[in-house]
Amino acid sequence: MSTPADQAVDEAGVPKSLAFPALAEGAELVGEFKNSGYREPPQLVCLPNRQLVRLPPLLFLVAKALHDHRDLAETRDVPAALETVAATVSEEAGARLTAEQVVYLVDRKLAPLGVTGYTDGTSPPLVKANPFLGLKFKVAVCPERVTWFIAGLFSWLFRPVIVAVTVAAVIGCEVWLLTSRSIAEAFQQTLLVPVSILMIMGLGVLSCVFHEFGHAAACRYGGVRPGVMGCGIYLVWPAFYTDITESYRLGRAGRLRADLAGVYFNGIFVLGLAGLYLWTGFEPLLVAVLFVNFEMIQQLLPTLRFDGYYIMSDLIGIPDLFKYIGPILRRKLLRRPADPKLQELKRWPQIFVTVWVLTVVPLLVFQLGLITTQIPNLVAKDWMMIRGLATAASNGASPLVLVTSGLQIILLILPLLGVLLILYMAARWLVRQAVRYVNGPVSEPVADS
Repeated sequence: MSTPADQAVDEAGVPKSLAFPALAEGAELVGEFKNSGYREPPQLVCLPNRQLVRLPPLLFLVAKALHDHRDLAETRDVPAALETVAATVSEEAGARLTAEQVVYLVDRKLAPLGVTGYTDGTSPPLVKANPFLGLKFKVAVCPERVTWFIAGLFSWLFRPVIVAVTVAAVIGCEVWLLTSRSIAEAFQQTLLVPVSILMIMGLGVLSCVFHEFGHAAACRYGGVRPGVMGCGIYLVWPAFYTDITESYRLGRAGRLRADLAGVYFNGIFVLGLAGLYLWTGFEPLLVAVLFVNFEMIQQLLPTLRFDGYYIMSDLIGIPDLFKYIGPILRRKLLRRPADPKLQELKRWPQIFVTVWVLTVVPLLVFQLGLITTQIPNLVAKDWMMIRGLATAASNGASPLVLVTSGLQIILLILPLLGVLLILYMAARWLVRQAVRYVNGPVSEPVADS
């Protein structure tokens, strides 16, 4: 990709061959990120792939001026057109901007982010987010129109009166089931019947799917359009997802509604299981309720990229907390000067993020260290259980027992693979940080992405 750094330029520093840079086809200027935790409220641009890019106000004004003057794209006098854009930006920003500076901002800032094309006529790159500990190998299952239809079926569940009644019912149901029923006895009955194990796994999957319906429905209730729904791999575990990027158009309350909606729908699912239990008296349904409860607790953890993490993020108005781990650790542990990323934050969000990092990072390191020391024992125990399951399955077992044993073996192996993958990712990150420390700081062409 050619940039102004390697283009032929004239004496003024402007590329000899100029093209009027247009907003990337399909990109949309969203506007201010509401209730943000930044000192200077950032502006959002939605790229053609639905990814949102956060821009400082000046860059957003440049992109907006280019879009407002898009009729100048056909002109032959491109320098004059850029002067017009510069004048518009200067008037709105209250600071003098030249055409050469517009070219610089476009080619060095906006185009690499995929917001606009380059001033030499080159198309912008396809920018794809790769967040730390993000979902991988995503496959869309439901297109947007199907997600929109499903969301419409359930969006009424977010009316305030219905939410209050439902939450009260879920709390009452949980208290009744967990205090008046014997979960241990239900476990025993479940383990004796292989089909019960398969049923609980199936109900767990349905609960996860219904969880995603909640996120989509919350978006539609808030007035924004949810994206596709699908599945992917989180670390090594299969996971479902819903694209709710559009929720960043909402204020803090709307974003938090979208974050909490999945757990809210898990609670509704628990009500359904409780109703089935009252109707049938089938004890394994109590185990299914416990399974869904564990899902809800896991989703509310603020460590990995579960719903709890996004709740924390939206509470303080900071989209990506993980990118502040390095700056905060360097500041607090190595006593380095404050990183510019931290200085961008308001006082309260900066304190919140610091507490989050200094709490979550040691907790993750401790958990990882504890699990790592137990790997030999885990491998030995898992191997014995796998051999036992395989032996039982091979001794004339029915197809149902074979399927159940196979699923149990997979569930035993996945956590070990997850630990190994986390160790690999942590080691790779440490090596990269060590290399950067030895080589010294490297200036990045894009300061805000």
